[in-house]
Amino acid sequence: MKKLVLMLMVLLSLSLVVSCSKQEENKGEMPEMVEVNLSVSPNPGEQNKPIIFEAKVTQGKEKINDADVTFEVWRSKDAKHEKITVKHSEDGIYRLEKTFQQEGTYYIISHVTARDMHNMPKKEFTVGAPSEKEDSNSSSQMDGMDMDDHKNH
Repeated sequence: MKKLVLMLMVLLSLSLVVSCSKQEENKGEMPEMVEVNLSVSPNPGEQNKPIIFEAKVTQGKEKINDADVTFEVWRSKDAKHEKITVKHSEDGIYRLEKTFQQEGTYYIISHVTARDMHNMPKKEFTVGAPSEKEDSNSSSQMDGMDMDDHKNH
């Protein structure tokens, strides 16, 4: 019985040493950032014809297929923002096809959460004739408000 207890203690000690040494090895390594390549096609788009939005999500050379992705779309100077959750399509690509009835300048942000990281690139696009763009101050304030709103959900 004493030999069994002694052997278990030795095994436990060895596993702790191995565990600690592996943590020391990984301590200096930072994981690569999750990258999001957001595209809008076609840009400019046409009224009542579909526009395709794609977020290609990668970490290094790896395509991420299990990210949480929400597209936020709004017309310039419009306080109402539409949020649409999208599923993985293929090869790290998350796709949304959307039609717009009103011409103007629009914005899209892809809110992407993967591997404990959050990335939210923004693109401007037009449907038909452009409208007045948002000034950078109001856009930043709106984005900031949205981030607070996003944290609460």
